[in-house]
Amino acid sequence: MNTSAFINTITHTLPQKATYTWQTPSNIALVKYWGKSNPQIPKNTSISFTLNNCHTITTIEFIKKAPEEIKDQNIDFELYFEGKKKDEFKPKITEFFKRILTYCPYILEYNMTIRSKNSFPHSSGIASSASGMSAIAVCLMSLEKEINPNLSTDFFNKKASFLARLGSGSACRSIEGPIVIWGKHPKIKESSDLYGVKFPYKIHPIFEEYQDTILLVDKGEKQVSSTVGHNLMHEHPYAENRFIQANQNIENIITILEKGDIKAFINLVESEALTLHAMMLTSNPYFILIKPNTLKIINTIWAYRQEKNSNICFTLDAGANVHVLYPKNEKEEVEKLITDKLSKYCEKNHYICDNVGFGAKQL
Repeated sequence: MNTSAFINTITHTLPQKATYTWQTPSNIALVKYWGKSNPQIPKNTSISFTLNNCHTITTIEFIKKAPEEIKDQNIDFELYFEGKKKDEFKPKITEFFKRILTYCPYILEYNMTIRSKNSFPHSSGIASSASGMSAIAVCLMSLEKEINPNLSTDFFNKKASFLARLGSGSACRSIEGPIVIWGKHPKIKESSDLYGVKFPYKIHPIFEEYQDTILLVDKGEKQVSSTVGHNLMHEHPYAENRFIQANQNIENIITILEKGDIKAFINLVESEALTLHAMMLTSNPYFILIKPNTLKIINTIWAYRQEKNSNICFTLDAGANVHVLYPKNEKEEVEKLITDKLSKYCEKNHYICDNVGFGAKQL
């Protein structure tokens, strides 16, 4: 499927007014992507767990413009986040709407009011752009479905993922679940650089209800945005080897997820997390997003795993927060570890208990 498949050519009468509300999750990459080309094309394949409790709820109200308003070709919308008008968020959303105009020209014909709220702190390393942009994408697709009721569920999800990607790369992995792959890979026949696809192979039962507790080490804005970090990969001395490594790890994790090889899973996932941050440390300009408490958490997890022969492990996104991953059969013991030893390293002792989820749902 190429980009032309997503161009809307239906000329049915547009509804005068419509409102849609969707809840879309964040996701946590197991094999990371770091580095992309325009327009939002990943330099390597990535794979993620879709989360359940970390989500964005977005409502978009569409009100049809008068004919004379449409002629100016402006994209008109107001944006409210957590109940407050957020004009500072508008430039990013405006850029997103401009990118998708070819595929969703009907947005020019509406005044849109977007209201969003998160179940987790914004800009805290829990991929708020992933859940936020995917939520807008599925709301737009609900309008398109009303315009063209013949859209299949498969096409709806593919185009929603395609649109979300143009707002935030990782957002394309938040439409479905529990495990999603983004980026063309020879071992995954249906994979694409244009949208995420569900993991097509059997998943061992141990990974079906996997737990993810996010330790909120730092709930503030990151000093360096992911966009800036991705761009620094263009001249990075280790970039090409990193892309090769990531694509090999995709091949490895396919077997791991099928066989339930949890020790290999731990090794691969932690290595991927540290490699992501190694790319940041070796960029020019270089930067560090992890904090001292991030390292204290990692060392505590390693000590606990060795002492208890546990299957606990960690991963990191582009930030200081730590995702503690563990099978459901260790939930009670790991939650005690978090309460007794790890929460003290979190900002105000805050953490979020989450688990693998199944993607976007309309409310």
